[in-house]
Amino acid sequence: MNDAKSSNTFRDRRIEKMEAFRRDGGDPYPARVLRSDANRDLQKEFAGLAPDTVAERRAQVAGRIQSIRNDGMFIDIFDGTDRLQLFTDLKTAPPGIKTVLKALDLGDFVGASGRVRRTRRGELTLNVEAMTLLAKALLPPPEKYHGVTDTELRYRKRYVDFLASADSRQILLTRYKLISAVRSFLTSEGFLEVETPILQPLYGGATAEPFRTHHNTLDMDLYLRIAPELYLKRLLVGGVSDKIFELNRNFRNEGLSTRHNPEFTMLEVYQAFADAATMMDLLERMMAFAIESATGATLVKLGDTEIEIKPPFPRLSMIDEASRALGVDFRNESDVAKLRSPVASKLKQEVDKQATWGELVALVFETRCEAKLIAPTHVVDFPADISPLAKRSAADPRIAERFETYCFGMEIANAFSEMNDPLAQRRILERQVEAARHNKDLNKQVDEDFLEALEYGMPPSGGLGVGIDRLAMIAAGVSSIREVIAFPTVRPI
Repeated sequence: MNDAKSSNTFRDRRIEKMEAFRRDGGDPYPARVLRSDANRDLQKEFAGLAPDTVAERRAQVAGRIQSIRNDGMFIDIFDGTDRLQLFTDLKTAPPGIKTVLKALDLGDFVGASGRVRRTRRGELTLNVEAMTLLAKALLPPPEKYHGVTDTELRYRKRYVDFLASADSRQILLTRYKLISAVRSFLTSEGFLEVETPILQPLYGGATAEPFRTHHNTLDMDLYLRIAPELYLKRLLVGGVSDKIFELNRNFRNEGLSTRHNPEFTMLEVYQAFADAATMMDLLERMMAFAIESATGATLVKLGDTEIEIKPPFPRLSMIDEASRALGVDFRNESDVAKLRSPVASKLKQEVDKQATWGELVALVFETRCEAKLIAPTHVVDFPADISPLAKRSAADPRIAERFETYCFGMEIANAFSEMNDPLAQRRILERQVEAARHNKDLNKQVDEDFLEALEYGMPPSGGLGVGIDRLAMIAAGVSSIREVIAFPTVRPI
């Protein structure tokens, strides 16, 4: 692909055509566009038009040129909805149309008006009576059959990838349909969409490294949010609604991988007078609805593996699965000193001397079990010491009222019965800060305003977080998060 700032033969030739068009009195970038019909609408309206038939109705269309044949007699255009063929009779075409045709190249945008017909071969076509150059493309599109084959270039010049690849466009359309369906589902369930700050004086609601910035007028440091949770709970305290959700952009200053992007989209849902079980039912129904709305089916496929997104999802105990995978009885052994050595030995890796019982359980589960969860599965029995914002189980205080949902070996959702005891929450957050200081993170602080809000009383509530990018990966059947993000973060050249 050519750099727009460099000089090359293709670009120079296109500029010459554009200047010649200007000298002939044309405007290669007019302000006014006359378009009354979308190509897809015409294809539907005239689906029954017989071959070798001209319709009475005239249409005005516009789109990007995908192919030019026979010196411009036949031109295919794409307008973002569908393709349409334009036909110009070169023998009878007026001088104005011929001037436009001389200026055209692949990738240019044109407008045309005329009568609709279906050719003898069955192609829906517009018999051109007037044509306008709408925008001259100075760089040629990628080769029709090869497209953009350099993977890194595809993500760096994503607009060219979308221009060349219908598959890439479809993946992105699947994502946007999915988001629309999630909104529609939650709204129909009585949830209110809300907004919370992206710039925050303290970062919280998750454990992650934040991005830092500075507000000049106030002369204060701020953080891009790592999660909206603590602000959404403030809205529950304030009684804005008993059901709220936010489709939010989060920012975490951490690594990149096929499942991680520093800027990502999360859905967070909170329902008063509910718990984790309520959120589990909500998630199952929402996932099935959103996937089917975005793709037309509840079956999804990644590689050769096909699964169905259909409630109810199976449930697995994190503690029992970790015990089974390692041959260690985590449920009946809570002495960390006794567990650390066998865990390190069997995983063949060093284990942090400060690791808690729950962190050992989670380490084994993540290492040995996570990748095997292909069909959508709820993982329950989360250790409480790795769940600082969740209520403890009445049956076993070591366990939190929490679940995570996995699909194709990756976590896609996390849900709690939310902690609403302000004194217990204070103790937990203070311990978090102590642990952060131990790890030399001196910026981590207790959010005193959030704790004060809890003291005004937050109703018992269920909370749910869903990774929209990963859910889009499942819907689109792709293994890299970069495929479902229009402009993923890339290393600078």
